[in-house]
Amino acid sequence: MTMEIKSATFVTSLAQYTEEPPVTLPQLAVVGKSNVGKSSLINALCNRNKLCKTSSTPGKTRLINVFLINDDFHLVDLPGFGFAKVNKAEKKRWGEMMEDYFQQSTLLKHVLQLVDIRHEPTEDDIVMNRYLRQSGIPFTVVATKVDKISRGARSKQLAPICRTLLAQPWEVFPFSSATGAGREELLTKIETAMSPPLSANADCDTMVAHPPVVCEVGSIKE
Repeated sequence: MTMEIKSATFVTSLAQYTEEPPVTLPQLAVVGKSNVGKSSLINALCNRNKLCKTSSTPGKTRLINVFLINDDFHLVDLPGFGFAKVNKAEKKRWGEMMEDYFQQSTLLKHVLQLVDIRHEPTEDDIVMNRYLRQSGIPFTVVATKVDKISRGARSKQLAPICRTLLAQPWEVFPFSSATGAGREELLTKIETAMSPPLSANADCDTMVAHPPVVCEVGSIKE
């Protein structure tokens, strides 16, 4: 049965992550490069047009924004990376903010990594994907803006995403904030990801294969 989001409210914005009230619930983080459609995806998932501010100018999310979903968990909107018009100091600050979050959060359960289905993953996308894998953080790749291409072109566009991000086609979730395509499937995935594991061997989308690595996404430092 598809998860139903009955309530979604803004909680707080953080320039530096701290795990203290009101940030006390399990977390689902959303990450992706600027202009990939993070804000639009969050609004579409929650059926709230103005929950998360959208802009035609990339790079508007400059803080860690926290939302309360169904009084059950927090959705964490992380700053977009890879925005060329931001100066190096600001990129470095965003990278450090995100790295601090991933290293310090004990409540993070799952990450949605967003990529644009129309384009091959960027170097920033690859670094983020590698960081999540090597840190053992469960994540799901979401291919946004699927309404911008024909249905017949989806497989062709997904192929380089799967190849570059080391994912199987069925592990990537095509999504359209404009039409709602893929919404039910992604909500079902989120429900599974945020549910308590049935056992110590419960499945997840990534492998815990390496210790955490240093990665300042945005300034790209590995």
